[in-house]
Amino acid sequence: MRFLLLNQFFAPDPAPTGQLLADLARELAARGHSVTVVCSRTSYAANNSRTLRAPHVEPARYRAHRSVPPDVSVSITYTPALPFGRSFPARLLSYLSFYLGALWHGLRLPCPDVVVTLTTPPLLAAIGAILRRIRRARHYIWEMDVYPDIAVALGVLSPGSWLTRAIGAIADHCRRQADGVIVLGPCMRDRLLAHCAGASICIAENWADGSQIRPAPLPSGPLTVLYSGNLGLAHDTATIAAAMERLKDDARFRFVFAGGGPRRPALERFSRAASLANATFTGYAGAARLSAHLAACHIGLVTQTPASLGAVVPSKIYALMAAGRPVLYIGPRHSTLAGILEAFHCGWQVDPGDPTPVIQLLDTLAMRPGLMVQAGARARAAFEAHYDRPAAVARILDFLPNEPVSELQPFEAAGHAQPAAVQR
Repeated sequence: MRFLLLNQFFAPDPAPTGQLLADLARELAARGHSVTVVCSRTSYAANNSRTLRAPHVEPARYRAHRSVPPDVSVSITYTPALPFGRSFPARLLSYLSFYLGALWHGLRLPCPDVVVTLTTPPLLAAIGAILRRIRRARHYIWEMDVYPDIAVALGVLSPGSWLTRAIGAIADHCRRQADGVIVLGPCMRDRLLAHCAGASICIAENWADGSQIRPAPLPSGPLTVLYSGNLGLAHDTATIAAAMERLKDDARFRFVFAGGGPRRPALERFSRAASLANATFTGYAGAARLSAHLAACHIGLVTQTPASLGAVVPSKIYALMAAGRPVLYIGPRHSTLAGILEAFHCGWQVDPGDPTPVIQLLDTLAMRPGLMVQAGARARAAFEAHYDRPAAVARILDFLPNEPVSELQPFEAAGHAQPAAVQR
């Protein structure tokens, strides 16, 4: 079968959506499918990345992971796009240029059997819907962020505005017309079903690579709390900032923030103004040293604002679980992450807003480090059973079709998707 995968970012770019899509692409190719990715050369990590000219005649070839047979590769077609910036105008122009390029290549490439669209940029599913109608391909949406809900939660769009209603109407229409929608957890499923009841939904949580991230004994020294990755607008920082300030004279604790994101500069300024000697800020950890980077902490920190519940599902938890580290999750208790921690007893959930429970928990863990050892071991065991790359990718592959439309039963071939059971 021919699969066409659309997303603005793709490996080796460090954007999480691109890395996850690369894992899916290489597994599809390993199963004998023809896989083409349409993406851009703009960089997610750099604020002012330079757009490189892309090949148009001969697509690039993406060599698969070492666990896949060496002759397996994925065809990559790069489309010109304006640089991806952090300002709203720069981002909007980057999105618009990618929409046009993705549609152009989607119409000129060999006719696909299946089109998979992610949500970078938002409403990319509209391009998939057009290709579904014109090229008679099946269309699956992989929701990494729910739009316009996340934009409203972050204050980018006003609830009830004409623009919000228009984006919501387009997004929901695409979801109802799609042959399937992949979501990242029960909380995201519930949010989608609340205003798009006609969609066929599969739950497939994100993952990490357990062959690259390995558990290690807890380090010596002060109890180190690590936040690793993007510190975005959907992540709560006020609670941990207040806890750090109250613990700034306690040498038992250390807080490390590795990465970037729009909330990080304000947190750095707060730390300097409050003279927080217990807070350290570093850059992103590359894939080659990610395992050692995570092993240098005692407990991983993941945060989420209550307003973003179900609109996003932070994926940092899976790498921490792969590293055998327990998780401190400051976020809503009805989220997918809170459910994972409760189900596998591999960390602790704290409601955002009050630093006291965070301080009490850290004080307990400092006195009883065995609790972190036990929770970390349970985290790795749960990861191996549910969130390692092979098992997690298989959840998506089981939801996607594996035979061309011509080989389906008449009911399906006519364009009527069979109702899909909602998976874990």
